[in-house]
Amino acid sequence: MPFAPLPKLRAEVVALSRRLHANGWVANHDGNLSVRLRGERLLMTPTAYSKADVDDASLIITDMQGRVLEGRKKPFSELELHLAAYRARPEVDVVLHAHPPVATAFGLTGQALAPIAMPEVLVSLGDSIPTVPRAMPRTPEAVKGVEAASAKVDAMLLSGNGALTLGPDLTLALLRMELVEHYAKILLAARQLGPVEPLAPAEVTKLLEARKKAGLGPRPPQG
Repeated sequence: MPFAPLPKLRAEVVALSRRLHANGWVANHDGNLSVRLRGERLLMTPTAYSKADVDDASLIITDMQGRVLEGRKKPFSELELHLAAYRARPEVDVVLHAHPPVATAFGLTGQALAPIAMPEVLVSLGDSIPTVPRAMPRTPEAVKGVEAASAKVDAMLLSGNGALTLGPDLTLALLRMELVEHYAKILLAARQLGPVEPLAPAEVTKLLEARKKAGLGPRPPQG
C-alpha cells in the first residue's frame, strides 16, 4: 500500500485528476480515481465533479464498502468496479478510470487493442489489452467482468465506458493509461496503412519473461 504521507498523496491525486482533464481523457464529470490506504480505506475523487476542478477539499475517504469516513462529497457510482479490481489484485493500490478518445472508440466497437505488436507495449502492459463486454454500470455483470479481467491484466477497455488501468502507485497507473491511448492511436493509424503483423510466439515468450523479471503484471496467488 502507498507509504507516502497522506497530505502528499492527496496532492498527487489532485494533480493527476487535473492532468487527466488537461490531456483530454475526461470531460464533464467523466473519470474517477481511487487509492487504497492502510486500514482498508480508499482515498478517491468525488462524484459529479470535473477532474479540472478537483482540489484537496473535494477528496473523500471511504471504507471498502463505500461508506464515507472523511469529506463532504459522495463516492462516484462506479466504485464497485474499483472494488472489483482491488479484490482481484491484492498488490494493486491504485485504480484509474478515464475516457481517452481513441482507446474508448476501440471499446465502443467491441474491439480489443490487438495485436500487441510492439515489444515496449508488451513489456509494459502484457500480451493482452482486452475489452470487457458491455454492461450497465453498477450491475453484477459489469463488476464480474472487471474482476475477471483485473486478475489477468493491468489495463483493459470497458465497452462503451472508456478504459481502466491498475497500478501499485499513481505514477504507474497514469503511465499505463497514457500507453493505452498512445498504442490505440498507433494501431488505428497502422490499420489504415495495412495489416498489423503480430509478434512471433517466441518473441512474446521472451518479452513476457522480461516483464516478469521487472516485477510487472499480476502476481501469482499466495499459498
